[in-house]
Amino acid sequence: MDTHSKKAVLAYSGGLDTSVTIRWLTEQGYEVHAVGVDVGQREDFDEIVDRGAKAGAASVRVIDAVDRYAAEFLTPAIKANGLYEGKYPMVSGLARPCIVEEVVRVAREVGAGVVAHGCTGKGNDQVRFEVSFGVLAPDLEVLAPIRDANIPREKAVALAAEWGIPIANVVTTYSVDENLWGRTAECGPLEDPWVAPPEDAFERTAPTATRPTEPAEMTVAFERGVPAALDGETLGLAEVIRRLDVLGGAFGFGRVDMIENRRVGIKSRELYEVPGALAIIAAHRALEDLTLERDLAHHKPLLEHRWADLVYDGQWFSPLRAAIDAYVDATQAPVSGEVRLRFEPGSCTVVGRRSGSSLYDLSLATYGSGDAFDQSDAEGYVRLYGLPLKVWSAKQGTGT
Repeated sequence: MDTHSKKAVLAYSGGLDTSVTIRWLTEQGYEVHAVGVDVGQREDFDEIVDRGAKAGAASVRVIDAVDRYAAEFLTPAIKANGLYEGKYPMVSGLARPCIVEEVVRVAREVGAGVVAHGCTGKGNDQVRFEVSFGVLAPDLEVLAPIRDANIPREKAVALAAEWGIPIANVVTTYSVDENLWGRTAECGPLEDPWVAPPEDAFERTAPTATRPTEPAEMTVAFERGVPAALDGETLGLAEVIRRLDVLGGAFGFGRVDMIENRRVGIKSRELYEVPGALAIIAAHRALEDLTLERDLAHHKPLLEHRWADLVYDGQWFSPLRAAIDAYVDATQAPVSGEVRLRFEPGSCTVVGRRSGSSLYDLSLATYGSGDAFDQSDAEGYVRLYGLPLKVWSAKQGTGT
């Protein structure tokens, strides 16, 4: 094997599995370059760099991709109201293609012939990483030691101890992933779908006892489908998400406990904390209700569902996802305005919306004296609308 192919670039989270992967690869003779990508996770990156170095990496770098993640990945998700199975804002699925782009860039920079990840064979992330690597860098070999060497969690813990990798702060009851868009947790007591999630599984959302008793309101302003301000203060998207995440989390809003259909064909119990993501999507939908024409408003959700499936299934770099994005972008021209959100313990509710592009016409909608709707038009409309069913009933109906 030549020098080029003996260099490996690893998508490095700093957790148990990827730390063990560093040492496993070095034991196989690879020069390992670990790449941590900051997509808004709440991590001590100095500690992650130190852990990677102690695991044996030739280099450990952390790349700040928060704003790019928000602009290039979360913006399309908001416009598409991206929720997998109607519930999950796809915290991990949206971050993986962003991470892959950075890993491939570093692989080209250092002249590596191998890219690697620390995923297991049961999860979705192996699909997301490897399908994306295959599109962006089909010439690079992909290694997945945790999966292919069959290293279960207990063995990974033992190997970390044997190899002197400091893991005291990363070995927990739960397997956790997080970024700007939210936090995910699985494993441990969550594996029994009958058992209520223990309170120690949550981090971003407050328990019942500490939630404020008085409601709070916040106004979100959108420009062409993208959040641009809170309570009149212009902000970047990442900061909008952070502030709504903190506010919603304080009220305990944004907890999602679901039985999820993974790409690999198994059902999994997953716990998500996504107060900012769910608040933004609720506000965005409310503004679309006000500004999108009826048929467009009815058709868009069909493509939103397909969009979410593609992203969840690791198909970010696909022509279909790009084509749906083009359609979604075309719908967002009128989606500018403000939405007022009210936060109460455990909930976030849209209580107001307004837009210069609003299709709501009070003179048509009112039942009061200012009504401009010509009700004499209705009789003929209803007769023609019901005509096909009337003919069917007379000719083929059962008479019941």
